[in-house]
Amino acid sequence: MALYSETVMDHFRNPRNVGVIEDADGVGEVGNVQCGDIMKIYLKINEGIISDVKFETFGCGSAIASSSMATEMIKGKPVAEAMALTNRAVAEALDGLPAHKLHCSVLAEEAIKKALQDYYEKNGMSDEAAAAQEQK
Repeated sequence: MALYSETVMDHFRNPRNVGVIEDADGVGEVGNVQCGDIMKIYLKINEGIISDVKFETFGCGSAIASSSMATEMIKGKPVAEAMALTNRAVAEALDGLPAHKLHCSVLAEEAIKKALQDYYEKNGMSDEAAAAQEQK
């Protein structure tokens, strides 16, 4: 059995949504000191929908694949749905990650949540207020 699924390899070799959004509505950066991976997520949000998302990742293939898949999973989705994204959902969408690489999917979840928190703060909202507004 291969260490990485074909889906992981595809997102590593052909990552989606790589880049920077200069006028991003929310930016989140996270890192893992033990492995050295760093992820930065940029969000463009229009009327509560993530209209664009980009990432920059310095890390291993699993970190790049996790970033790529996570951005694909939230693009075009409501903010509340993106906030609910879990690392488990990212790992499952990649058809699994080796146990010692699951932290990469955790970083992707955390980077998205930090970018959303940045968006909320820039708009003077708490997470709870923003979630309530998205439910209307």
